[in-house]
Amino acid sequence: MKSLILPLLLLATPALSDTHEVHMLNRGQSGPMVYEPAYLRLAPGDTVRFMPTQPSHNAATIDGMIPDGATPFKSKINQPFEVTLTAPGAYGIKCSPHVAMGMVMLIEVGESSAKVALPEDLPAKAAARFEKILAERE
Repeated sequence: MKSLILPLLLLATPALSDTHEVHMLNRGQSGPMVYEPAYLRLAPGDTVRFMPTQPSHNAATIDGMIPDGATPFKSKINQPFEVTLTAPGAYGIKCSPHVAMGMVMLIEVGESSAKVALPEDLPAKAAARFEKILAERE
């Protein structure tokens, strides 16, 4: 009987997923108003924990920069926030109060996305930071 219990428990165990922590900062290693890290590659089902390490920040998806079928999200200012991402593709993330200052990040779920399209209405500093993130990820 004991020999049957272990295999059954292993079958019932859900797939393991990882939790990745992102710090929201007024000033970080790469400059002012940043997420650290600014880029993550996740497996579907992984969780991202956004930490308001310094005040006045949040995390929100950028319209037009999430995969088809993904659910947009927007955290509260100064509150830790966790989101589990399951839809494969690229997620553009912004700090709502500081997007014009370039506070954005990119999360890719699953295999490498071929091309990440930036929305035309993205503020110049945010577009420039995304271009840097995209260049460094390759």
